Amino acid sequence: MSSPRSTSPVTAGFRSPSVAGGHSVAGLSTCEGGVVIDLSLMRTVTADPERRVAVAGPGATWADYDAATTAHGLASTGGLISTTGVAGLTLGGGIGWLQRKYGLACDNLVAAEVITADGSTIRASSEQNPHLLWGLRGGGGNFGIVSRFEFSLHPVSTVLGGLMLFSLDDGHRVLRAFGDWAAELPDEASMLAAVITAPPEPFVPADIVGQKVVGVVGCWCGDLDKGGAVLEPLRSLRPLVDVFSPMPYPALQQMLDGSAPPGLRNYFRGGYAPELSNDLIDVVLAHGARMPSPMSAIHLHHMGGAVDRAGPADTAFSGRTAAYTYNLISTWTSPAEDGQHIGANRALAAQLAPLSQDGSYVNFLTDTAGDSNASVHGQADLAEFQKMHSAAAAACRARFRRWSRVLDPARRWWRCAGLAAAFVRPSSRSQRRVGAGKKGQDLADRAFPASGLREREVRLDLVAVAAAVLLLDHVAGLGQLGDDAVGAALGDARPGRDVA
Repeated sequence: MSSPRSTSPVTAGFRSPSVAGGHSVAGLSTCEGGVVIDLSLMRTVTADPERRVAVAGPGATWADYDAATTAHGLASTGGLISTTGVAGLTLGGGIGWLQRKYGLACDNLVAAEVITADGSTIRASSEQNPHLLWGLRGGGGNFGIVSRFEFSLHPVSTVLGGLMLFSLDDGHRVLRAFGDWAAELPDEASMLAAVITAPPEPFVPADIVGQKVVGVVGCWCGDLDKGGAVLEPLRSLRPLVDVFSPMPYPALQQMLDGSAPPGLRNYFRGGYAPELSNDLIDVVLAHGARMPSPMSAIHLHHMGGAVDRAGPADTAFSGRTAAYTYNLISTWTSPAEDGQHIGANRALAAQLAPLSQDGSYVNFLTDTAGDSNASVHGQADLAEFQKMHSAAAAACRARFRRWSRVLDPARRWWRCAGLAAAFVRPSSRSQRRVGAGKKGQDLADRAFPASGLREREVRLDLVAVAAAVLLLDHVAGLGQLGDDAVGAALGDARPGRDVA
C-alpha cells in the first residue's frame, strides 16, 4: 500500500485502485494482486470565505470539510454521515441534507485536479477540460485519481433538523401523507423517509426500542420559524418521537454517525422512483417489517428542488427527474449470514424494479455485476447501438476504444462503478447475447478483462459513449469530433440525457 501526502508520489505508484477518506462499501478501493494507493493522509481542507470556495484533498471526510467551512458560516452539500469521504460521494453524485436548496455535492464541484493512469496531471474546470469536469460530476471513478477538489460554498449555520418516528402499523397512512406533503415542499427542506429499527437512544420510548418503525429525518435550511410551520402537517400525524429542533449544521451531519460504525458487513441496492405510490409503499412496508437485521434500513430520499433544475449537460448524474432515490441497506455482522441478508435485499430490489425509473445511483451500488434491472446512466439496447451506421457513429466506437487505451491503458479502473460500468455491463437473460462476432468479443474482453469471460449478456449506454467521445476530444486530444457530430451519431443523446 502506498500512502502519499502529496500528488508527487502518487504518479510513481499509479498502479491500482485508490482508497480515499470514507466508506467504499462496495469494496472498489481494494484489489487482488495489486497496490492500493491510500490517499487518506491527504485530508487537508481550506476555505476561502471571500471567494466562497473550499479546496479539499482526496482523503478528507465530510467531518473534515464541515469543520473547515462552517467556521466561516459556510457549507455545501455533503452526505448524511460525517465519516463519508468527500471524494467518493462527490464523484458518484452526492445526496445530502442541503441538496434541494444547493444541489448535490457534484453540483457544487467547480474544479478538480486529476492524475491519469500514465501519471499525467489534468485540471478540469469550466475553462479547462470542461467535459472531464462533466464526467467527474456524478459519473463515478473511472477517469483517474482526483487529487484536489474545489467546491462552491453557501451561507449555512443553524438549521432545523432531527427525527420523527411513527408506528409501522400506521406506516401506509404516514408515508402516503409524507408523499403528498413532500411534493409541495420549498427548496429549503431536504427530507428522507425510512423504515428502520427504533434505536436504544434516550429519546426513544422503551416500549418501541427494537421495533420496526417508520422514520422521517431531514433538514430545513432557512428561516427557523417558517421551518417549524412547514413541519406541522407531519406533527399532526402524532409521531411517537419528535426531536426536530434548531442545531448547528455539523451536528445534523453527525446525527446518524452511530448507525454506520466501521467493521460491519454491508450490501446496498438502489434506484429511482417517479413517485411514492401506494404500490411502492406496500412493498417497502412489507419487506421492512421482515428485515432480518436491526441494523438494516430502507431509505427513501426526497429529490427535486435544485437537484431537478440542473441540466443534463451540467453533470453526469442520471437521476435528475426522479421524485425519490431509494437505498436498500443491509447491514449485519456474521459472514455466515451473508446469503440471508443479500438474498433479502435482492428480493426487495426485484419487487421495486417494476415501480422504478430507469437508472441507478452510483453510490448505492455494491453489486455492479449483479442482475440489476437498470444500468447506472439509463439503458439502451445493443441492437439500437448497432443501428447507427454513419461515419460519426463508427468514429464514436473507435474513439471510445482509443480513449480507454489512452487514459487507462492497463485497465486500472475496470472495477469502478460509473461511466465505464454503464458502457458495458451484464444484463438480464432476456437481452441480446454478445460474443458471436468480433465486435461482441471485443466488447466482452474490454468489459471483463480480469474474469476471462468472453461471452456475456451486455447492454450499451449511448450516453456513456457520448461522454467517452467528448472526454477523448478534450482530454486525450486524439481527434476533433465535436458535439454536433456526437449528437448526429447518437440521435442527439447528449451526455447526461437518459436514453430509453
